[in-house]
Amino acid sequence: MLKVVHLNTYDGNGGAGRGCMRLNRALISQGVDSKIVVHYKFGKNPQIGTFNKNKLQKSYTAFTIILERILAKRFLKPLMKTPFSFAWFGRSVINHPDVKAADIIHLHWINHGFLDPKHLAEIAQLGKPVVWTFHDSNAFTGGCHVRYTCDHFKRACGNCPLLINAAADDISHRIWQQKHKAYEVLNFAIAAPSTWMQTSVNASSLMQGKAVHHIPNTLETDIFKPTDKQLAKQQSGLPTDKFIFLSGFMPSRKDLHKGTQYLLDSMALLADALLTDADDIELVIFGNKNDEDVPDFPFKTTFLGTINNDEKLAMHYAAADAFLIPSLEDNLPYTVMESLSCGTPVIAFTTGGIPDMVKHGYNGYLATYRSAESFAEGMEWVIKHPDRQQLQKQARQTVIDVFSEEVIGKKHIELYQSLLMKPKKESINV
Repeated sequence: MLKVVHLNTYDGNGGAGRGCMRLNRALISQGVDSKIVVHYKFGKNPQIGTFNKNKLQKSYTAFTIILERILAKRFLKPLMKTPFSFAWFGRSVINHPDVKAADIIHLHWINHGFLDPKHLAEIAQLGKPVVWTFHDSNAFTGGCHVRYTCDHFKRACGNCPLLINAAADDISHRIWQQKHKAYEVLNFAIAAPSTWMQTSVNASSLMQGKAVHHIPNTLETDIFKPTDKQLAKQQSGLPTDKFIFLSGFMPSRKDLHKGTQYLLDSMALLADALLTDADDIELVIFGNKNDEDVPDFPFKTTFLGTINNDEKLAMHYAAADAFLIPSLEDNLPYTVMESLSCGTPVIAFTTGGIPDMVKHGYNGYLATYRSAESFAEGMEWVIKHPDRQQLQKQARQTVIDVFSEEVIGKKHIELYQSLLMKPKKESINV
């Protein structure tokens, strides 16, 4: 039986953690001996392993995660909210029994003091095939997770716009050098969840010569599934006589990555365009930390807070008439896939991997990048669409055809088997 071990920083936190767990489930359903081992374990799932053998080790891990965030403030510009990881801490993973027993080592999101370049290179000693799913851009940059228009990753980083003391030989360049050294030792195949990510990897100076495979993430289509709209609205406690827009976590206006200001501006434009119809619309937001210090929207807005139950979350997706995601850069955001799987069309900017899921005019609307006017037009388009039921059917079918567990599980198994068929290289001491 094929044995795969997945390494991720956390157990289910964030899109990468969820992606890791969902792939693990998909592989198990197809007969693979698949396991997850994490750097820091929040939950109590006995099927997820951890590298911390006792409370003392877990406390030390938490300490390094927090310390990195504190130290980072000394180097990063205070008004820049772009995520950035330093390579200050790391841990060895090669002696863990699940890692030693695996045929394939599959890396996911490995920051926050988990696998720094030194300990990445150490994995080469095992002589096992390694697959690495890139959930964001950090693996091929000098530290940032979101690049926007910066193209320094195409060279060797340096002069980083996020750093206080940017220079040709700044921290971003030195991190780039550390990664370059490690990648010369550790050979790995890259799984790029989106065509945008695949294109970015191919343009990266760090990834030259690495094999890149476009394999999307997956999700539980038996949980995220359509429900009759009226029934779903009733069960979610939402009005059945209103058009419901759903959106995810609402960060501050300063968080450029999530595009909050564009959602505010487009909502205002929509209210002006609809005039007397504004009372027939409600905005519902989940995932926000609280309902204090939130922006004022021109429509009635309901804040649900964090929803930790997938069945409940799926019911809200199914209840919504459209999902809004104004993100300015995302690899393959799960909120989009979850919404489509529940039969709810999506309005989004044309950015990142979103166009891999949202087909303009078919299962949603792709607005012009950074245009609140275009985003508002998308919202008006779905409100006035002559056959919203057809949109809903096409949204669901997109996920079944391209992103289901069966489809994505098989793609990964094919990649694993192709790597195992290659001649084994001798282990390397680093």
